[in-house]
Parts: sequence; structure tokens; C-alpha cells
Amino acid sequence: MGAVGLLYVGAILFLNGTMLLGWIDGKSAAPLNIFVGLLQVVTPTYLIINADGDMTTILGASGLYLFGFTYLYVACNLMWDLDGTGLGMFSIYVAIAAVIYSLISFNAGDPVFGVIWLYWAFLWLLFYILLARKRDGIGRYTGSVAAVQGFVTGLLPAFLILTGRIADINANTLAVILAVFGVVVFAALYLKMRAPATA
Repeated sequence: MGAVGLLYVGAILFLNGTMLLGWIDGKSAAPLNIFVGLLQVVTPTYLIINADGDMTTILGASGLYLFGFTYLYVACNLMWDLDGTGLGMFSIYVAIAAVIYSLISFNAGDPVFGVIWLYWAFLWLLFYILLARKRDGIGRYTGSVAAVQGFVTGLLPAFLILTGRIADINANTLAVILAVFGVVVFAALYLKMRAPATA
């Protein structure tokens, strides 16, 4: 995924996380979901059309649609008051696909994005449980995970790539740091978010 695209993936994950946390009104999140969703649909379409049959380029672009359609689906749910079950079922498909993209990244020698794709697989699994399985009790937890992932899987790698600093960091070390951070922080958030929200 391109660094610019990652920057806006981070922004929308953070925004949607704050929405699930109840910090902003749901409808106010719809415009950015539309903007980023369109970006993540138009960009891979352009890349694929101009790939000249290069399957590596097509594979790299294909994952963007998972994000684009998710954000456009979120926008539709918010604008039309849909119940979310359709998006929830789509989310389990995205979670499974993200695991496959993770394996592809590891096999291609990119452990950092191997771990990042696992982050996303976990988040979309939470969306499935929340929306399709109607487990409303994990809403705040899912929001917290999404907000954190906005920075860890979006903002941070985007700026490391854009500034060229990613080349200065050992990929295996960064992947391990990301993996440990995810396990520790998401486990701690789960323990904290199990408690009912206080007024």
C-alpha cells in the first residue's frame, strides 16, 4: 500500500475509532469515509489498468479495495441507518483476506507489513463480531483498537516511508516491536474496556 494511502487509512481508522468510542456523532464521520473510500477504490483501479498485466503490481493494488469498500460501506450505513450486519459479514471476508496478505508479505521478505496486515485482520475480525454477531459489548474496545491502529498501522509507517527513514530500521526488529506492542496494548485495552463506561 502506498505511503499516501496509508496516511489516510490511519486518519479514517482513528476517526471511526472515535465514533465507536462515542466521542463524535456517527453521521459526522460519513464524509471522510466517502473521501477515503473513493481514494482507496480509484487508486487501485488506476494502478491495475496501467499495470500492463504485471501481477506483482496488481497484487499490491488489490488489497486497497478491501479498505475502500469498507469505508464506503461504513458511509452508507451512517447515511442510511443500515443495521451493520452486511458490513459485519463483509468484515470477516476482509479479515481472512488480510491474513493471506500477511502471509504473502512475510513470504516476500516484508515482515513489517506481514505484522501490519495481521493488525488489520484482528481489527476486521472485531468488526465482524461487533456488527454481524451483534456483540455490542465490544464496541468501545473495537473503537479503541481502531484508534490506536490509525497511528500504528497508518501514520507511523506512512511517515517512515515518506521520509525514507524506513530504510534505516531493521525490518525484523521493527516487526517484532510492532507484534509485541499489539499484543500488549490490545490485551491491556481489552481488560480496561470490559468495565462499563462511566458517565
